[in-house]
Amino acid sequence: MKQITQKLIDGKMEIVDVPYPIAQKGHLVIKNHYSVISAGTEGSTVKAARKGYIGKAKEKPQQVKLVLDSLRTQGPTQTYRSVMKKLDTYSPLGYSCVGEVIEIDPTLDAFKIGDYVACGGTMAAHAEIVCVPANLCVKIPYETDLKQAAYNTLGAIALQGVRQADLRLGEFCAVIGLGLIGQLTALLLHASGIRVVGIDIDQAMVDFAARHCLDLALNRQEPGIEERIQQFTGGLGCDAVIVSASSDSTDPINFAGKITRKRGTIIVVGNVPTGFDREPYFYKKELQVKMSCSYGPGRYDPLYEEKGLDYPASYVRWTENRNMQAFQDLIASGKIDLRPLTTHVLSLEDAPRAYDMILEKSESYLGILIQYDVSLMHDRGRIELPRRPPRMNRISSAIGFIGAGSYAQSHLLPNLPSQSVRLGIMTTSGITSRAAAQRFGFTYCTTNEHEIFDNPAINTVFIATRHDSHATYVRKALLAGKHVFVEKPLCLTKVELDEILNDYSSQARSVSRSMFMVGYNRRYAPFSQKVKAVCSHGPISVIYRINAGSIPADSWIHDPDVGGGRIIGEVCHFVDYITFLCGSLPTQVYAAAMESTMGDTLQVILTYANGSLGAISYFTNGDRRLSKERIEVYAHGRTAVIDDFRTLTLFTGGKIKRKRLVTQDKGQKTALQTFINAVESGAPLDMTMEEVVSSSMVTFRIIDSLRKNKVMSIIS
Repeated sequence: MKQITQKLIDGKMEIVDVPYPIAQKGHLVIKNHYSVISAGTEGSTVKAARKGYIGKAKEKPQQVKLVLDSLRTQGPTQTYRSVMKKLDTYSPLGYSCVGEVIEIDPTLDAFKIGDYVACGGTMAAHAEIVCVPANLCVKIPYETDLKQAAYNTLGAIALQGVRQADLRLGEFCAVIGLGLIGQLTALLLHASGIRVVGIDIDQAMVDFAARHCLDLALNRQEPGIEERIQQFTGGLGCDAVIVSASSDSTDPINFAGKITRKRGTIIVVGNVPTGFDREPYFYKKELQVKMSCSYGPGRYDPLYEEKGLDYPASYVRWTENRNMQAFQDLIASGKIDLRPLTTHVLSLEDAPRAYDMILEKSESYLGILIQYDVSLMHDRGRIELPRRPPRMNRISSAIGFIGAGSYAQSHLLPNLPSQSVRLGIMTTSGITSRAAAQRFGFTYCTTNEHEIFDNPAINTVFIATRHDSHATYVRKALLAGKHVFVEKPLCLTKVELDEILNDYSSQARSVSRSMFMVGYNRRYAPFSQKVKAVCSHGPISVIYRINAGSIPADSWIHDPDVGGGRIIGEVCHFVDYITFLCGSLPTQVYAAAMESTMGDTLQVILTYANGSLGAISYFTNGDRRLSKERIEVYAHGRTAVIDDFRTLTLFTGGKIKRKRLVTQDKGQKTALQTFINAVESGAPLDMTMEEVVSSSMVTFRIIDSLRKNKVMSIIS
């Protein structure tokens, strides 16, 4: 299927073939009929992408700060990879479309194949086929004008702004900014019996709105505009002002203060500065300024948008989905007519010129629709990339890669050994799959897992998806007879761990045994190997301090069903590391946590079968300027200190030796090379299955220890 994209590095617009999306849990797969180009939002995105590096830096000062922080902590190589991962990839465009349901997650019973639905959100992109969460889709009657229905997202944004204004029949409302959102806002207000004033600096937009939905149309630059509004409102001023403009100036918000009545309301829908002048208007009039959050309640809430959990209507009357449905009802009933808004209807192939028109303002435009050829049939197969077929021999490591998120593109894919053969890469997003395949040299991309597991040419599978799918993919890879590298954590539950171990043990009794590695890379760091050689004789003591930093409470990592939490998802790393240094398996664990940090700031004490001790101090409440990781190892009168995998200090016999790396090295490259060498040579890995199982078990026991406040045995 085809999708319109741009490269953020240079703003180049392309229509690319990407794999057909799969019906994820709680999602619908939709064949698009129309989608709407949002000239404001998308035009700004394209404009920023076409700027040079300095222009991009000025647009995103916070990202520049992150880059500088990364340079300090991770060095130039890793920072460059992280930046290019963002810039040199395909970026989807579009967030409002309408089409026909062609596939559906079986758990959804509110939709059926063949339904027409209007969709919103970033997954409602400019593509022939999209996969959209159910809470961002609304059913529409078959007889609905689909061109009007395609304005779904924009209509919901406008409707949420109107709701925030909380107006009554016959009251006065001004709309500042008569772009597409402003026109829709004025239409909704007019249909509600509100007396509407429309204001813009573009006379063409003012004239257009005057013909369709305004009681008073004004150009911001004409003299006497405030007096005319006062006269129109009987000297009262506007009951509310909705600012839907996009501007770097404070004029829209300050002008709104001038024309609003005393104790009136100003709603900010557009992208404008809110640093208003306190006097004489806002303070003396006791004005209320409210922000309108996109489509409405539920926006940016992953439980609502991704998991499909609804808010009870008795508590939250108008969610983003109910706003979408109300907007579609207004269209279906004829109470609003959006047909005049559409100035251009383009095919997908012609769509890139719409963005040139928007940026260059080469002709007048308002609503721009992309129309799709719905007669085309689409194949769920893989997309072959135009490159020479790889050379393979009997011992080649032929890789299939599943998942291409931030970590994979920064640390795994760039470090795949050069001798490995890269065949297929799979992600749930076709555009991500295509971009990663091109960037990292794979011969095909797909969204279909069978193209990986059922391909006999692939003998090695890398798994770097979200945590909840690790166990499932590991088991499928083992049952398919593949070698397996899976990013941590191995799994989220004891049941999953037992199932993996059973599958691995069953396969181990067969003729061909799979190599198996979890992405515990720190044991392969050069300083780790040095410390192991110096301090590994007999019992040792290890202190591992991690200044992890906090992450947002709504992050998927905190979701017990998806990320498993930071103990299972990240502390396992440090358990494996101490186990590696001690050369023994842990037998007991005790943990205590600081409750005010969601239990993510904790201390863990481990005892080992050979008498070693390990302490993990995992802190999320520290200053980010402090190094992230510090390891202290005490053994037989010797001490080793690793600071952030950039410096190593050895204290032996009263002497001090220091080593420093130019670039931080946490062992990712060496870990991957070690794994591929084992695949190709058949030599056993130094990371044993017993250690892998133990590290997962310890994290489960840490959670048990926190719940029960007691020492837990590792072996149940």
